[in-house]
Amino acid sequence: MRPAHTAASRGGETRAPEEPGDEGVIDETGEDRGPRGRMLAGLRFTSLRLRLVLVFGLVALTAAVSASGIAYWLNREAVLTRTQDAALSDFHQELQSHAAALPPHPSQAELRDAATEMADSSQHYAVVLLGESEEGHRVAGNSDLDTFTVADVPRALRDAVGEEQKGASGDPAAYHLFWQRTVEDGTPYLIGGARVAGGGPTGYLKKSLQAEADDLNSLAWSLGIATTLALIGAALLAHAAATTVLKPVHRLGIAARRLGEGKLHTRLRVSGTDELAELSRTFNRTAAALEKQVDAMSDREEASRRFVADMSHELRTPLTAITAVTEVLEEELDAETGSVDPMIEPAVRLVIGETRRLNTLVENLMEVTRFDAGTARLVLDTVDIADQITACIDARAWLDAVELDAERGIMAHVDPRRLDVILANLIGNALKHGGSPVRVSVRVEPPTVGEEAGDRLVIRVRDHGPGIPEEVLPHVFDRFYKASASRPRSDGSGLGLSIAVENAHIHGGDIGAANSPEGGAVFTLRLPMDGGAVEAEGDEDTGDDGGAHPATPGGEGGDRR
Repeated sequence: MRPAHTAASRGGETRAPEEPGDEGVIDETGEDRGPRGRMLAGLRFTSLRLRLVLVFGLVALTAAVSASGIAYWLNREAVLTRTQDAALSDFHQELQSHAAALPPHPSQAELRDAATEMADSSQHYAVVLLGESEEGHRVAGNSDLDTFTVADVPRALRDAVGEEQKGASGDPAAYHLFWQRTVEDGTPYLIGGARVAGGGPTGYLKKSLQAEADDLNSLAWSLGIATTLALIGAALLAHAAATTVLKPVHRLGIAARRLGEGKLHTRLRVSGTDELAELSRTFNRTAAALEKQVDAMSDREEASRRFVADMSHELRTPLTAITAVTEVLEEELDAETGSVDPMIEPAVRLVIGETRRLNTLVENLMEVTRFDAGTARLVLDTVDIADQITACIDARAWLDAVELDAERGIMAHVDPRRLDVILANLIGNALKHGGSPVRVSVRVEPPTVGEEAGDRLVIRVRDHGPGIPEEVLPHVFDRFYKASASRPRSDGSGLGLSIAVENAHIHGGDIGAANSPEGGAVFTLRLPMDGGAVEAEGDEDTGDDGGAHPATPGGEGGDRR
């Protein structure tokens, strides 16, 4: 009688079906994206340094986990295979030596003695032998009743061991050796079994794999620590790499910000030949070209400003003489002495009107050059706004055409002359293009969100005309703007509204233009009640900035209709 070949015979083994709870079952759990997970998923990492560190960390973590997992799996299979092969081979030899020598119908004592002798080996496993008595009853002999009985053998393994394998007649390996790894109370075990051919007893072994499991746990901890160290090292390397990459980018950002602030001489120090160095060179070339272009534009603008200023100053002397002559002619016309030929009277009146218009244009051009050169100054004083508006209207004989809605006692710290210029331009423009009555309302509004502390003076000038075309609204404050190219000439100089908005800006305020839902255009002047952040200048050049008011009785707005 010969024992069956062992399953460890390198390719001849057959595994029994594993039962639930066996080590071969893998438990896969999905990720629970609860409220915290959804919140974290909604975060967006805007820091490039953080993103680089995370990418490096993920790559290192993936590589370390993959390497550790492969190493653990290979070591696990090697350790378990070596242990089970040694145990099964030893069990096969012991079964051949002791169980095969038993009589065909052994007693329980004989089976127990044989099982004890088999268990007394270097592999330290428990054995149970099953035989059949002469009466046909099953007889079991255990090496240790407390650790291993037939009930501990999985049903699938018992069925596999007891099944005769199909083969050639007289095949000595009609019964094979089967094995299975199980877990009991957290302890892994190797259970194997085989039947002696020719009707001999059936033997089962049970070997604890706790020592191997402890070794594998130690290996897993070692691999985990190595993975953690690798991740920390990768994070440090990523931080260093990010610093190397981001330092030039940070310098480039600072240089670009300075360039945006107008410091066109800003340049980057370039070292190396990599892409970042090439980017720095490109920035330097761009900054140099931009500085050259801006310098050229500034030179042209300065030349143009000097030309306008010089021309305005040069025209003032002949205009003074011409104005004196036209005033004499106007007095002669008003006196009706007959000294002026009636045939040339229309021409004389035309010359008088054009002289006034030219004089106003020259004064406006000089005012514009002051704003462009940044030499315009405020002479602040505390005035009653209602009295200021009344004086402006009365000086231009607009009392019958203007409705004033302003309470007395609203005091503001402004430049009276410049406020008069603003009001004259806005009201005159409304009368010329919108017609009377023009309504002027004064209110004091608290600061809105985002504005500096302090109330603001709000003056609205509304006419009852057709309003301003939508395509014209963005340009009403542009210099010399004409709403229609077919109407290049108007009674005004085309600078009135531009000068008005510049005077508002120097006060720290602004002027807005819109169309009223009830019809007509509405110009809204907003000024700080305390004069804004501008300090009063008592040493203003009155010889250059104290000339005639740029506003004429007809207003100086552009052709807005």
